[in-house]
Amino acid sequence: MATDATDAIEAANALLRERGYAERDLAVHAAPRGRALLKGNKLLSPLSDEPELVLRIVRELVPASAELGTGTLRPAALRADL
Repeated sequence: MATDATDAIEAANALLRERGYAERDLAVHAAPRGRALLKGNKLLSPLSDEPELVLRIVRELVPASAELGTGTLRPAALRADL
């Protein structure tokens, strides 16, 4: 299971890099109890959940950095859009 979590975190970070985000602006990190943490300057507050769900959020809901511009993502809005 740890491998699945690690794979999901790595996949999410690869997608974020492809979309133009620097790690300080938006990245996924391993969190306690097998969870993943999406955090960075482009997020109002960190979002913590299962790694697969965080990957889904990144894949389906996080726009490219150029599209977001100077805006900030809101965790509550991301969850509502799932």
